This record gives sequence, structure tokens and C-alpha cells, in this order.
Amino acid sequence: NSSANFVRPLPNMVPNVLALYLLFALLPKTDSFTSAFSNINSMRSASSRESSRLGQSTFTESSAAPTDEITGIGMIKRKAKVLKEPKLWEYNFGLQDHKIALPHGIQERTTPPETYAVSEEDVQVLERDGVVLLKGVFDKEWVQYMREATAKQTEEPHFWSFAGTASKLYDYIQRNIWQTNKAFANFYYHSAVGDVLRQMGRCDEIRISTDLLMVNPNKGFKWHQDNQNGPIIPEEGLRFWITMDSTPADYGSPVYLTGSHNNDVVSSEAVFVDIEMEGLEEWKDRKQNFQVGPGDMLIWHPKTIHKIDGPSDGIWDTYRRVLGGTAAKSGSLYHDKTGSGGVLSDLGRHGLQDGEKLDSPFFPKIYPTFEMEEAKARDEGVVGRNPKDIISKLGGLAGSSAGNRFYSFFQVLGSNTKHPGT
Repeated sequence: NSSANFVRPLPNMVPNVLALYLLFALLPKTDSFTSAFSNINSMRSASSRESSRLGQSTFTESSAAPTDEITGIGMIKRKAKVLKEPKLWEYNFGLQDHKIALPHGIQERTTPPETYAVSEEDVQVLERDGVVLLKGVFDKEWVQYMREATAKQTEEPHFWSFAGTASKLYDYIQRNIWQTNKAFANFYYHSAVGDVLRQMGRCDEIRISTDLLMVNPNKGFKWHQDNQNGPIIPEEGLRFWITMDSTPADYGSPVYLTGSHNNDVVSSEAVFVDIEMEGLEEWKDRKQNFQVGPGDMLIWHPKTIHKIDGPSDGIWDTYRRVLGGTAAKSGSLYHDKTGSGGVLSDLGRHGLQDGEKLDSPFFPKIYPTFEMEEAKARDEGVVGRNPKDIISKLGGLAGSSAGNRFYSFFQVLGSNTKHPGT
């Protein structure tokens, strides 16, 4: 209809995307408003839903095709996108609970979190190289659980995925997925992810500072460092990936400059990194490619420089599904990043002030165990993004300095190659 045509943004136009982001954030979340979108949402055709169904449309019996490690079913590649961009009326608001059963007989909000032993050697590799790959942390049951949760999420996309998806950066991307999707919150509460991270960080408490569900990076990302780590500084955090698929042989796998977290020439606010810049001579040729598989966990220091190459034509005909984010180690403080690009990963009205201890349901504790009161706050919708906070924090991005930060971000986009490790 005409209103749908009006609000659809042009691809890669940040002002349009941010304006729409604010527009929908400010719309009243009344029962009639939600009901109207629910009625429109229910009109989606069965064929449209089927075409976006993860884990089913991808795999087809074939003895000559590659075999998926988890399902054991052959995969037939086809040069067509496996996941279509959602229509405007397909987006959902509020909390989502798809009633996905936890593996291993785990009882929701009752069973203690699982554990996983990490070797001292792996911890030392992370400290030395700034990145480490842990193979097979999560078994087939956990991978299937996350795949099902991802499938349901992409079939019923949440509005908080709108900016990243409409800009075509990813086939689907949503920040703080744990806040709106109960299945991912339960994963943090009950899996061994917290135990792994506390060992890698040599600490006795782990909180989730921010997270992302990411499906297929269409453009790839050139050499960069991560600055969307929530309200913490690099020394307080650990970046992580939990992978649900094997990456293709010639693109999609991350490449890191090992040891580059020790550099002192790249600003903490920078995203794009020119690896030929003065001061990076020691690390620019230390490229390490990580071929990840289902159930693996990749962990790195927030300042470790890395890149990801997308397919040369921007079309993913297989899946690369990742749950990633930043964990806050014990002792982390709240750092107000209003006025910097880092504020985009801290848009909730939690009431914390600069310099206070990072202790809030908005940054849930997952080790040594989750806190029931924090989980209750999430389930009741207390935890989430606030329109007033979005306006006040994004308002601080006005001006030339903010433009330079966004320019640094857009320099990162568009790493497309079929030559891994370069």
C-alpha cells in the first residue's frame, strides 16, 4: 500500500534508516496498534513463510553434494539467496517465545547452567594472539536448538532487526536478541557459554554486555576492530562467536591479525583499520584464517583487528548463522558512550551512571549462574529499548565528529573476495 511504499528506506541510506528506526520506536505500543500489525502479519502466504524456513529449505538429499555436519543430510547449492528480505508488514514487536524445548532434559529456569572445561593452553593462546578457536564446544543438540530458534526468528522478524536488514548488510541481523527472543535468553542461562567465557577471561563473573544474531553478511567487512561492545571498555570485555554452520571454503570465514590487540595506534572509537598505517608493521602480515564449524566458539579481544570476506556477488546460497556478542568480565564498570558510535549498542533505560558497577538486568549475569530476578525482568518486558533513551543518546551523534565515525564504519563495508587469508 502507499504507506508501506512511503516508509521503505533506500538501501544503505543511514539517515532514512535511523529516521524509520525512531519513527517506529515512538509509535504507541497499544493493544490496537499491536493487533493491527498482528492481523497484517497473519496474512502472509504459506509459500512466503516456507521460502524463508531455515534448516529445511537448505538441505536436500544428494549423495554427490556436501553433507551437513549436524543433520547428516546432503546439501545442494543453488545460486539464489536462501533468505529473503522481510516485507515491512512482516515485522513483529515485543517479546517472542516460540516454545522451543531445551536440549539434554534441561528444565527452563530450573536446571543449573552446563559446564565445559577449557585448557590452560587455549587461555594462553587468547592472551598471546588475541583470538582463539574452540572446536565443538556445543554438541548437535545445542546446534539444532539454536538453528530452530534462528529459523523461528527469521520467519517472524523483529522490528529491531529492521535497520540492519533493510540496509542489506545482512540477510538478517538483530542486536540484543536475548531481550526479545526467549530461546536465546535460555541459551545463555543454561548452556556452558558463561563457564567458557569466565575461564577465558580468568574471572569469576560473566555478564552479557551486548549480543547479535547474524545471518549471512552480504557485503563482507574489511579490516576493522569492534567498537559496538556495549557500555564497557575493551579491557573489560571478551568478544565471542557461536557458530551454527561451516563457512564456505572460499569466503565467509573470519581472518585475524594475530597479536594486533597489543597495538597502541588504532583509536578505540575507530572501526575501519588501514593495516598499512604506521605502527601496525608488526602485525599486518600475521593473518590467520579460521574455518569454523557447527558448535564451535571463536573468542577474541575487542581490539584484535580482523575482516570477513563476503561472496563476490553478494549472494549466499548456504547459511552462515552466528550468535555473537561481547561478554563483560567481573569488575566491569558502566561507561556512558553517548556522543560516540559505541552508544548504538546501549539503547536501554537502565538508569546506570558513568563509572557505576555494571550490575543490571539489562546486562544479565550468566556466570556463575543467571539471576532469577533479572530473568523475570526480561520476561516481563522491563528490559528493552526505550524511545526517550534512543532519542537522547542518538542525538549526541549529531555533528561532524559523528559523521567521521559513521564514515569509518562505512569504509569497512564491501570486502568481497574468493581468496581467503588475504
